[in-house]
Amino acid sequence: MAAAAVVSNGNHAAVQAPSTGRFASGYSEVQNSRLDHSLPLPSVLKSSLKVVDGPPSSAAGNPDEIAKLFPCLFGQPSVNMVPGDSAGELAPKALKIGVVLSGGQAPGGHNVISGIFDYLQDRCKGSTLYGFRGGPAGIMKGKYVVLTPEYIYPYRNQGGFDMICSGRDKIETPEQFKQAADTAVKLDLDGLVVIGGDDSNTNACLLAENFRSKNLKTRVIGCPKTIDGDLKSKEVPTSFGFDTACKIYAEMIGNVMVDARSTGKYYHFVRLMGRAASHITLECALQTHPNVTLIGEEVAAKKQTLKNVTDYIADVICKRAEFGYNYGVILIPEGLIDFIPEVQQLISELNEILAHDVVDEAGIWKKKLTPQSLELFDFLPQAIQEQLMLERDPHGNVQVAKIETEKMLIQMVETELEVRKQASAYKGQFKGQSHFFGYEGRCGLPSNFDATYCNALGYAAGVLLHSGKTGLISSVGNLAAPVAEWTVGGTALTSLMDVERRHGKFKPVIKKAMVELEGAPFKKYVSMREEWALKNLYINPGPIQFVGPTADKVNHTLLLELGYQI
Repeated sequence: MAAAAVVSNGNHAAVQAPSTGRFASGYSEVQNSRLDHSLPLPSVLKSSLKVVDGPPSSAAGNPDEIAKLFPCLFGQPSVNMVPGDSAGELAPKALKIGVVLSGGQAPGGHNVISGIFDYLQDRCKGSTLYGFRGGPAGIMKGKYVVLTPEYIYPYRNQGGFDMICSGRDKIETPEQFKQAADTAVKLDLDGLVVIGGDDSNTNACLLAENFRSKNLKTRVIGCPKTIDGDLKSKEVPTSFGFDTACKIYAEMIGNVMVDARSTGKYYHFVRLMGRAASHITLECALQTHPNVTLIGEEVAAKKQTLKNVTDYIADVICKRAEFGYNYGVILIPEGLIDFIPEVQQLISELNEILAHDVVDEAGIWKKKLTPQSLELFDFLPQAIQEQLMLERDPHGNVQVAKIETEKMLIQMVETELEVRKQASAYKGQFKGQSHFFGYEGRCGLPSNFDATYCNALGYAAGVLLHSGKTGLISSVGNLAAPVAEWTVGGTALTSLMDVERRHGKFKPVIKKAMVELEGAPFKKYVSMREEWALKNLYINPGPIQFVGPTADKVNHTLLLELGYQI
């Protein structure tokens, strides 16, 4: 049972009732079995170690601009943890550490927190771990919970972010930085761990820079989180949550494939979460072998139009009909529509119009579109037109998750096939079924890989703070090897950054890792897609396994990127 804990609202402390937390007594047998599942640590974290600096770092792009934006942090080295002797071991001392979850949920987040907690319990007796509630807003408003062994226990190896909950607020204005600094000083924080994606870790780096510029003792360390898989580099091989989410989606795709083959009359158009990058869609394709998989980065590289994409799908459907197959499965990345050049242009023009004008029902605003964009807008189904006009995200961008690309493609393919049928070029029957697999994958019970990886990331973050480091992201490598052989360190956040020019100013951003068309995962898919298109080589991987021969299997993308053959 979760014990009562102290929570602050910034002005006074109050007792939090344990009923707001989780109770293991309400868990399923599987959830309960996961609570006490032991997690191996990399060997380097299990004994005496020392933190070794590497060479000075640079940036992913525009190093001169990054250096101007981060004068206190730029150029600092990434670090590695190596075995040491007791003489050089970090001196035990009680630390006060804060932790915050930032952005969307990803399986394994609770294990990062428990990993930090375990490090403090093991190596820094008497330490206090504060969990800031509701994301970065919890830091600014001073809302936190003191995390105790009893409080943390029901969340070990469990999905979700509800231990302290998350949020999408950013700490970016002078006033907000002051609020964060005031909280850090009030709690006498030695360190803060920000668990988040590319935007959140950019914010973590800004916070580390701000604290250092003010000579605050509070150091800031990031941890790589996002199911999208677009936060990675040579030093940070994957973000946590990707492995679990892809396995959850792959199970559902496998089920749909069996349904397609059983009924023999439906084409299932499955849109998959992933925001801008197509990593999830590519990984799910490698796991399940669908008939068609659209990769946004390839569509953009080939400058394909909506007509090109529609024709490609229709071509596969026509060829399959010749074999008597009037069914199939088609995977679509969430951000596909934003990769098509003509649609990108339309969206860019709509963003500009929506930023400055009120959209009138008479459609006078349409006159501001270029002729090409107006023609495309009028060509799109009305539902898609309405979705393109929805309120923009905080960055002023279209919310691609709300655009039902799968339904649009079903309508467009249906129209194209009817044209071909009239020309006697298609004699099959087409019925489309739409699906969007998104939130289903974000809070599942973490796979063995994610559970172990997250625990190591959190433990390593504890080491980095204990050793006085700031402005680094916890990084664990050699992930295809046995856990004992995993490498551990910290990567300079500024080394992952580039700049974008927004509103006349340079803004730092962690460079998104998109699907590389020359990379091993995409090449593997390309080598198989023609065969998968016409033959029913479907794979149904089933649900995530926690014991047995496949329980510790690593996802295809990571294995291929690390040079393994599958």
